[in-house]
Amino acid sequence: MHPNPALFFVINGGSGSSDSSATRQTIESAMRSAGRTYRMFVIDGPNDVDSTVKQAVETASTENGVVVAVGGDGTINAVANTALGSRCLFGALPQGTFNYFGRTHGIPEDLQRALDDLLQGEPSPVQVGLVNDRVFLVNASVGLYPELLEDREAFKQRYGRSRLVALWSAFVTALDHHRSLDLVLEQDGERAHLRSTTLFIGNNRLQLEQVGMREAEAVKQDQLAAIAVNHVGTLAMLWLAARGALGRLGDADNVTSFSFRSLTVSPSGKFLGKHSSHQTGPATSKDNPRKRRIKVAADGEIMWLQSPLEFRVAPEPLLLIKRRTEVDAA
Repeated sequence: MHPNPALFFVINGGSGSSDSSATRQTIESAMRSAGRTYRMFVIDGPNDVDSTVKQAVETASTENGVVVAVGGDGTINAVANTALGSRCLFGALPQGTFNYFGRTHGIPEDLQRALDDLLQGEPSPVQVGLVNDRVFLVNASVGLYPELLEDREAFKQRYGRSRLVALWSAFVTALDHHRSLDLVLEQDGERAHLRSTTLFIGNNRLQLEQVGMREAEAVKQDQLAAIAVNHVGTLAMLWLAARGALGRLGDADNVTSFSFRSLTVSPSGKFLGKHSSHQTGPATSKDNPRKRRIKVAADGEIMWLQSPLEFRVAPEPLLLIKRRTEVDAA
C-alpha cells in the first residue's frame, strides 16, 4: 500500500439527513488540508448506482487508490460489492440512520472525525457475507424483515429519516398479518425443514449483541448467524420485538438460532408473504418449487434472487481502511 494513496469517494446524496453539498465541502476541505489526491463520484439517483460505483472502483484499482463509500449501510454495501471482487482497498464514511457497519468498526459518525481516521488508517481484513454471490456486510433476510424494510422506507419518505421513525414503522409492520415461510435448510450435507415468519442472517456483531443473540460471538470466528422466528400471532410477534429491544431475543422460546459458514435455503411448497401475489415473482419451473425468484433484503436494499439461496462467508475479506485501536490489535 502506498503511504498516501489517492482517495475516490462515492457519495449518495440521498443517504441520511446531511446535505450532500455540505458533505462534499467537508471532504474537499479535509483533502486539501492533508494534501491528498482525491476525486468525487456522485450518485444522482437509484439508476446511477451501479455505473457510478463501477467507475469509481475501476479508477481506484487502476491508480492503486482507495474507494470510499459515503452514505448509509446500503451505499456502503453497493461499493463493497464491487470492491471485493477487484481486491480494491475500501473505506467508509457512515452517513445513514443506523450505521451498523461503521459503528462495529469504530468509524465515527461525525464526518470530520471519520475523515481524520480515514487519512491515518491502514488496511484491516473484514469478514463479508454472501447470498448467491451478493455481498452483505450487516445482514440478509427473507420473509417479514424485507417487508419491514420496505415499510420503513415508505415511512421515511413521509415523515423523515430518523431512528424513531424507523422503530415506529417496524411496530406498524408487526401489527399486520403475515404468513409463514416453508423452507428447507441444507448444511454440511444435512437437511431440515423450517416453518418461519422470517429468516435473518447476521454478519454484524453489534446488531446481534443489541438484540441479545449468543451467536454474536460467531461473527468473530469467521461464521454467520441464522435467526428464524417461528410462525406466531401478532401479540407474540410484538412480544418478540419487545424482547429484542431489551436485548433478550436469544432467550425467547419462539426463536431458532445457530451459526454456520455455508447454508442453502430453498422454498418448500408455497413461499408466501404479506401480499402473496407479489412475493415470489414468476416461478421458473412449475414442477420445481426450489427454482423461484425470492425477495431478499441485504443491508437494507431489496433485491430478487434465484432460489435456492446460498448464504456463506466470502472466501476473501474486504480490506477496510480504518484506524487501528488496542481492541483491533488484541
